Amino acid sequence: MNLYDIFEQLNIDFQEIEHEPVFTVEQAQDIKSKIEGIGCKNLFLTDKKGRYILALLDENKRADIRQIEKIAHTSHLSFANSSELKNILQLEQGSVTPLGVVNDKENQVLLVIDRDLKDKKLLLHPNTNTKTVSMAYDDLIKFIEHEKHTFIFLEGR
Repeated sequence: MNLYDIFEQLNIDFQEIEHEPVFTVEQAQDIKSKIEGIGCKNLFLTDKKGRYILALLDENKRADIRQIEKIAHTSHLSFANSSELKNILQLEQGSVTPLGVVNDKENQVLLVIDRDLKDKKLLLHPNTNTKTVSMAYDDLIKFIEHEKHTFIFLEGR
């Protein structure tokens, strides 16, 4: 089942636009003028034990890796490499998104979600960096739960 079929099955309302490929938060700034929502920063991390964490933050926040390590009960987090990203989430660099858990059939990824995103419309890549979808935070949580993935909240600062 593809992403859009799941959205339909779960009655997830979303808007979508196509655009040139974007690889960074800075490159995505122009998109915000074309679709409703706040930009999100997505970090695909790994620890020395081979655990994977996808952190979802407001794009304006600086990632506090120590805080993520603390709430995820791990240490020595670093960015996962492109082959891990491809193998686990079937995504390319620049396309990291929590929607990628649709491809993580072994539930290897723990999601760490910025609690400050609650009640907002989020701008996310639908598993490609040439499109952006706008969806409600609650719909993202519904999607993650449907995919049977574990998530924890990162408290705002």
